[in-house]
Amino acid sequence: MNWKNTSSRYGTVSMTLHWLTVLVLIGVYACINLTDLFAKGSAPREALKDGHFMLGLAVLALMAPRLFNRILGKTPAVVPPMPPWQQWLASAMHVTLYVFLVAMPLLGWLTLSASGKPIPFFGIQLPALLAENKDLGKQLKEVHEALGTLGYFLVGAHAFAALFHHFITRDNTLIRMWPQRR
Repeated sequence: MNWKNTSSRYGTVSMTLHWLTVLVLIGVYACINLTDLFAKGSAPREALKDGHFMLGLAVLALMAPRLFNRILGKTPAVVPPMPPWQQWLASAMHVTLYVFLVAMPLLGWLTLSASGKPIPFFGIQLPALLAENKDLGKQLKEVHEALGTLGYFLVGAHAFAALFHHFITRDNTLIRMWPQRR
């Protein structure tokens, strides 16, 4: 397998960054949703919240190489080619997903900062991005949670589109990003 993207498939770097982001994002959502199983203030609940914070920031850390790779790497062609409206929609969805994957961790970091809470990242404390302001922290948390709900739909639409292209239009959209068997 090629490290770099080719005209027909994404390379190992693109695939690894894509699927690693998917796994970390699953962890982000799992951690925050599982907190409801535990009493407020309990050790498991706090550990899950910390996991949510750290994995969210890991998504942000993954976005720098992803954006760099996306800008500098070629995009494999879809065969057979999509109609122009689908190409436009696919591009708009990718831009929206990238904005979402950068904005959400930043909003989380800003929320913790404004709330006066520590920002843990795998054994280190990151600096606050804002001075403590509890009212702003509550507002940022509401925006973060609303956009988090929107994220389910964005990721779901992205996955649905890949499956639609694979099973209905029978093009290579999904295959370009799917790891090959040896």
